[in-house]
Parts: sequence; C-alpha cells; structure tokens
Amino acid sequence: MRVRPRIASFGALLVLLVSLAACGSSGDDKTLTLYSGRIEPILGTALKQYEQASGWKVKARYGDSPSLAATLVEEGKNSPADLFFSQDAGSLDAVEKQGLLLKLPADILAKVPRRFQSTTGSWVGTTGRSRIIAYSEKLDESEIPDSPLELTDKKWKGRVGWAPTNASMQGYVTALRLVEGEDVARKWLEGMVANDTQVYDSNIPVRDSIAKGEIDLGLINHYYVAEAQAEDPNYPVKVHFPPDDLGSLINVAGVGVLASTKNKEQALAFVRQMLSIETQRYFADSSKEYPVIAAVPPPKELTPLSKIPSPNIDLAKLGDLQGTLKLMRETGAL
Repeated sequence: MRVRPRIASFGALLVLLVSLAACGSSGDDKTLTLYSGRIEPILGTALKQYEQASGWKVKARYGDSPSLAATLVEEGKNSPADLFFSQDAGSLDAVEKQGLLLKLPADILAKVPRRFQSTTGSWVGTTGRSRIIAYSEKLDESEIPDSPLELTDKKWKGRVGWAPTNASMQGYVTALRLVEGEDVARKWLEGMVANDTQVYDSNIPVRDSIAKGEIDLGLINHYYVAEAQAEDPNYPVKVHFPPDDLGSLINVAGVGVLASTKNKEQALAFVRQMLSIETQRYFADSSKEYPVIAAVPPPKELTPLSKIPSPNIDLAKLGDLQGTLKLMRETGAL
C-alpha cells in the first residue's frame, strides 16, 4: 500500500525539479535582444559598458535602419527584439506608427530635448548629427553651394558623391518630400542621377574619395570629417553647413523599447544607460556626434549646434520610409 504513494511522490518531485530547473534556466538567461541600425564599431563599446554595469548580455542584430524597421513591422508583436536602436529618427517613427513601441517613462524623456524625441514619448534620440556638404581643401568655401539642390548644376557633373542606401541620406530625402513636396524631391533626385553623382555604399568612402581627389564634394554627416581630423589634423576635407533647403538638417540616432518585450524594466535600464554621462561622453569622444543630454558638452572641435543653420523640422514626422524608397527607385537613385 506504500508503494504507490512513494511512486507518486517521486513523480511529483521529478516534475517539481524539472519545473524549477526550467525557471532557473529562464532566470539565468539575462539577455536583451537589440536590433541595431548603428554599426558595431560605433555601438560595441557602449554595449560592453552596459553589460559590465548590469550583468546582462546584449544580443545585437546589426543591419541598416530602414530594413530593420521593416522587419520589426513584419514581425509585429512576435518580434524577438526588446529594443530598436536606429541610425535615424524616421526608422523609429515608422515602427512607432505601427504601435510597436512602448511609451517611455517621464524620467527618460526629461533627459532629452523635445526636438530630439518622439512627440508621443515612444523613442528618444541618443546622439545628434548634421548633414553637410563635405568639400576638398582645394576649393574655397565661397565656391560651395548653399543648398544641396544646387548640386544638379552642370558644373558639378561627376564631381559629387553620395550614399543613397544610407539611412541619413534617405532621411534627408524624406524631409525634403515633407517640407518642399514630392515634385521638388523627385526633380532633385532625377537631376542628381543625370548629373553623374558618384555612388558609394556608405559615407566613409565618400569622404575618403574627396581626400584622394577623386571627387570634390560629398553629401554626408558632419562626424565623418571630424573623426578623420581627430586622427589627422591635416586631413584634406572641410565642412560646409548649407543654410538652404534642409542642407544642414540635424537628425538623431535613437532608441525605443518594443511594447512586446518580456524584459521591460531591463530594456528601460538600457535606455537610461545610453543617456548616462558615461555613455554620452563615449559617443561624443569616439564618434564625434552631438550628445543629447545637457550634462555632456559636445567635442570642442565641433561647431556648436546653436551656430548650425538647421531647419526647424519635426523629426517624428520622417517615418514615410517606403514612400522615400519608392521615389528613389523610380528616379534611379537606388
């Protein structure tokens, strides 16, 4: 009569042990999944700092921001991602518009100027960058156009470089469509293609081709030149901030938490770490981008944000990536 209870007790104990083991395994798996449009050389050290401070691991999936945004929209609530770190505001806005991002708490939003965050509080900028016209030191700044729209002039034929697949370039086109209209953006893209604008796969080759004398001008972000000059003060590329037609548009890299995350508190802790003084200093010193918190000044070699002729545009309205990609394909820019 005692055998059955013993067998039953043993079976119950086995189930309990398996259950506890499963719980322990889940609890030990302290890992956040991050979809990152920022490349590993820029973000890697910041991730390591977070891991050391928190005891959590970050599993990063790297890719270009618009593609990752499209993936998140496709995956919806079934996405394995806890966080989305984008190179541009438009990609964050595209994900936010699908209701996939968590509204961030007040303490996080309070750290970042309103111009560098979502109007609904679903994402925040982590660093800022300005669009520029980079130019060869062989040229005088007075020769450089005050608008990117002027680069369709025949005198610049074959002398200009751009990276159409880059998220920042696509963000500029989205802003141009929003502010100046579809027809202006289409005409400009068609003009750039017809003017034999040299195509590169990223901003760095654009910058380096200017330095080598292969082209004279390039549409890139400010920090690429600042990084090169930090290593070589005599690097032969200069920066022009165009005052017209969104030429000095200030965009942000930023981060949002997926509403479907099962690690909400830790994901929010990650965002707070990205806005910490330590990490903001790291971004400013390593990549020469503009920090977004008041406690960290920008690198002294950078032009102050207040002196950049940046247009007043709501970055949270730059989410129509599909419309921009469609237009760029139709005009031959992509």
